[in-house]
Amino acid sequence: MPQPAISTETLPATPEGLAQAAAVLCAGGLVAFPTETVYGLGADACNDRAVARIFEAKGRPRFNPLIIHLADIAAARRFAVFDDRAERLADAFWPGPLTLVLPLKPEAGLSPLVTAGLDTVAIRVPEHPVARALLAAFGGPVAAPSANPSGRISPTRASHVLDGLSGRIEAVVDGGDCPVGVESTILGLQGGARLLRPGGLPAEAIEACLGAPLEMGPPPEAVGESPIAPGQLASHYAPGAPVRLEVSDPTPAEFWIGFGPGTEAAPLNLSPTGDLVEAAANLFQMLHEADASAAPGQAIAVAPIPDHGLGRAINDRLRRAAAPRS
Repeated sequence: MPQPAISTETLPATPEGLAQAAAVLCAGGLVAFPTETVYGLGADACNDRAVARIFEAKGRPRFNPLIIHLADIAAARRFAVFDDRAERLADAFWPGPLTLVLPLKPEAGLSPLVTAGLDTVAIRVPEHPVARALLAAFGGPVAAPSANPSGRISPTRASHVLDGLSGRIEAVVDGGDCPVGVESTILGLQGGARLLRPGGLPAEAIEACLGAPLEMGPPPEAVGESPIAPGQLASHYAPGAPVRLEVSDPTPAEFWIGFGPGTEAAPLNLSPTGDLVEAAANLFQMLHEADASAAPGQAIAVAPIPDHGLGRAINDRLRRAAAPRS
């Protein structure tokens, strides 16, 4: 039977609002909150029922692991095993938009739904002051995928969260727009350092920190298997309208999103000057706007994006948005 609708409350990013949000998490409820990347849908990562409700609210496949968010590096060390590389990366980039996939400590006490039964855990320390204050108020690990129905456009505003999840979750903390605008970079450290998902921290910065090139994508033995990290489903981040990429000359049947000089005629433009940081911050908001603005039967066309720096993360999200839908 369908579950009865929940009254979803919008909470201010004040000490009182954050205390209320932490109390909801402690009671096993779901709270959406801003990070520097996108809004996350948070639950107590040690509470099986609370974590299960994330999957229910999002319609997310349960073989897809979740990221746990913690207030600082010391807290993260209680749940995962850090080698020298992980310590170096955490010192350099936490708090920030980097997720590390590390060996799970046997005594971690996380719900097995968080790790999808794997012996690793995806973990990060977010930089957004609202996220950090909420994590400190809660005092434990918060499992938090993006706060949107599974496979749809990620939310960078509280209104995006409410559009997709109102009536399914207890609360959303309104902390304004997310400044980075694409999800965290995910790095695996089993064997060589492997980029599992490009994101808000450019791969080039990680390579400079480690002094070595990254391996790219899931390991060969994992191809065709269940995801070993979040954000690896082929179709993801998708608007309702179909999406076509690398479009410099859209047809009349397409709603065009431009990028850079020469795309001034586009109704929306990720960055008129070709700034990849600006484009990343605008990506999901403009996909939301294009989906709302496109005429019935109209597709969304997106101008070419350079595939370096943050462009790699932008193109990853766009390829998944354009992938065939299941």
